[in-house]
Amino acid sequence: MRKVMRHGRTALSREELGSLDAHWRAANYLAVGQIYLMSNALLKEPLRPEHIKPRLLGHWGTSPGLNLVHTHLNRVIKARDLSALCIWGPGHGGPAVLANSWLEGTYSETYPDVSRDAVGMNRLFRQFSFPGGVPSHVAPETPGSIHEGGELGYSLAHAYGAALDNPELVVACVIGDGEAETGPLAASWHSNKLLDPVHDGAVLPVLHLNGYKIANPTVLARLPRGELDELLRGYGHEPLHVAGDEPAEVHRAMAAAMDLALDRIAAIQRDARAGRTTERPRWPMIVLRTPKGWTGPARVDGEPVEGTWRSHQVPLSGVRDNPEHLAQLEQWLRSYRPDELFDEDGRPRPQVLAAVPDGDRRLGATPHANGGLLLRDLPVAPLERFAVPVDKPGETLHEPTRVLGDLIAQIMRDTAGRRDFRLVGPDETASNRLQAVYGATGKAWQAEVLPTDEHLARDGRVMEILSEHCCQGWLEGYLLTGRHGLFSCYEAFVHIVDSMVGQHVKWLRTSRQLPWRAPVASLNYLLTSHVWRQDHNGFSHQDPGFVDLVLNKSPEVVRVYLPPDTNTLLSVADHVLRSRDYVNVVVAGKQPCFDWLSLDEARAHCARGAGAWDWAGTETGERAPDVVLACAGDVPTQEVLAAAGLLRRHLPDLVVRVVNVVDMTRLMPQEEHPHGMPDFEYDALFTTDKPVIFAYHGYPWLVHRLAYRRTGHANLHVRGYREFGTTTTPFDMVVRNDLDRYRLVMDVVDRVPGLGVRAVAVRQAMADARTRHHAWVREHGVDMPEVADWSWAG
Repeated sequence: MRKVMRHGRTALSREELGSLDAHWRAANYLAVGQIYLMSNALLKEPLRPEHIKPRLLGHWGTSPGLNLVHTHLNRVIKARDLSALCIWGPGHGGPAVLANSWLEGTYSETYPDVSRDAVGMNRLFRQFSFPGGVPSHVAPETPGSIHEGGELGYSLAHAYGAALDNPELVVACVIGDGEAETGPLAASWHSNKLLDPVHDGAVLPVLHLNGYKIANPTVLARLPRGELDELLRGYGHEPLHVAGDEPAEVHRAMAAAMDLALDRIAAIQRDARAGRTTERPRWPMIVLRTPKGWTGPARVDGEPVEGTWRSHQVPLSGVRDNPEHLAQLEQWLRSYRPDELFDEDGRPRPQVLAAVPDGDRRLGATPHANGGLLLRDLPVAPLERFAVPVDKPGETLHEPTRVLGDLIAQIMRDTAGRRDFRLVGPDETASNRLQAVYGATGKAWQAEVLPTDEHLARDGRVMEILSEHCCQGWLEGYLLTGRHGLFSCYEAFVHIVDSMVGQHVKWLRTSRQLPWRAPVASLNYLLTSHVWRQDHNGFSHQDPGFVDLVLNKSPEVVRVYLPPDTNTLLSVADHVLRSRDYVNVVVAGKQPCFDWLSLDEARAHCARGAGAWDWAGTETGERAPDVVLACAGDVPTQEVLAAAGLLRRHLPDLVVRVVNVVDMTRLMPQEEHPHGMPDFEYDALFTTDKPVIFAYHGYPWLVHRLAYRRTGHANLHVRGYREFGTTTTPFDMVVRNDLDRYRLVMDVVDRVPGLGVRAVAVRQAMADARTRHHAWVREHGVDMPEVADWSWAG
């Protein structure tokens, strides 16, 4: 163990201090070069305007601090032979992370044309924020990254997700003080109450206070130290402070803080794993306070820059056209003494690399940041063990998610030894009928346990916290480091992570284009307690629009499934849990639902994604259907089948085809989505000239958007949720939104040519039924017996 001086100072030798400072200066030089230079990377000649990029893009202000953290992580990883990963919260400081990846050699190993020499340095500089190059943010293209960082707030949740079930991994997480002001980050501090020091790894937060955001001071940087300490201690951390602007002193203080933090982490884990303590630990963290834009220009055009918000992005603008700025940039670059850092061929000198670890211990080379390399197939038990028997459609009812819970519980049992599957959700596992999982594992919990509590366990693999942001962030970090999981959520409130899923889709889309990134397990959403059965909670809990958001995203990544019954939910779950590199959204009810298909029929139907249910319609093959009744979703399916029964009784000569859609992307043309139907298949199923009455689970205009290019789109009439919500009965919800069986029959009468005159009495009877319902439900508070007791007669 390294000697530590009194007052907690690590005794760095002159050589060690010189090496750390050389590495830090080299990284700073490379960060500045990426922002400004497109040639003359080693300053072999005086800077001229043509050496400067025509568009200056990037973020300098955070980069020196990120470089400092990376430099000191290198030291402790090498000295302690640590398995480590770093999450760069200020991921907009991309130049810093790229610089360090190039210095340690992983960038050149990943991209051989960006060699670790003068030629490669020029390419590194030129490609940054340049057409055909790489983004300014840490991105999938960056070796060692699992966190984009362009949208702030998610770093700490990602870090904890990466640490779960990785007992030997230390996850450092740099949190910018701007990011620390976001709601998701504020909630993420509580993740330490769910981190098990026995089975999980450790997270070392590094709160980087450089004082400013884009244009304003940051809240935490302006708090008195005592108040900040009280806040961080209240979150359950033991803060270690590093502050200053004199490099040698900061290096010594940072080395001491890193060593002390890692010693404490090792002691916490050692005691917990030996059974010497069961109390929730107080984990260490580092508070790093350095000037924003440290080592950059102190003043520009008479205005202070270093240590102010003006250094946030590009401190010197207009360098090509302003000789004074050009000279100042050259002075800035030469202040790092590049001749001491790189040899004549542009290779880093041995002193620069002295503290850099080897092989996959390097932060850019850790396999945990390319989780597909570590991913194992998920053991999903045979569905026959869980499927419900269906001898005849509509004779029995089951709660689909309750049956799914049995399958998830078995997955938990089958992964108990390897611990690579997690179920996350905001306090709704039992509410969503998945409580069977508690027979296999408990809810992760490290805080106080009372006698009245249920299912809490220090080693539990169900993650519940009333923060959808945390649930999403944990699961993303878990998946991207090579594991599997499922996010269960009320349908209306999954919108809280709208922006997060958008970022994850972007990550996956880019990753799929990088041959060196191995596929990871899909991000799977189970949305239940859905719009049509939130009649008791009311309007606030009724919003099916997450599907619309997801289907706006990259088609090669997103999938949306609406299984109509229990066995189709099992089949869909089996598929999505085994899949790779997708975002899968599954919408399924938790209330009793009719069983329509046997397991074999469900598998075949799910494989098709959409198909005709011959047993539900009245086609005999002698003539084409007069109308198509289509449906997607469990409640719309029931209403369509009820409407089909009414048509069979009241209009027996009408030829009706019933079509059920499980995979919403099947409605799209083949050219727009990999699952899209070819036109000939769509036309055969939905016809080109017959009216299609489509009962859809969500907002009706989505179906129009997906199918607008189809030949028969003019004949398509969609019913769905129209924002008429309230606290009422289940059937009143569908009536209020014109999705009910009676309205669907009226739509058929209105749209089948010639039927309006012949079936006026039928239409009137349907309208009367809706009127009767209106009076009944307001008098009795429950649905009419003809609705409540309805079953499929066949």
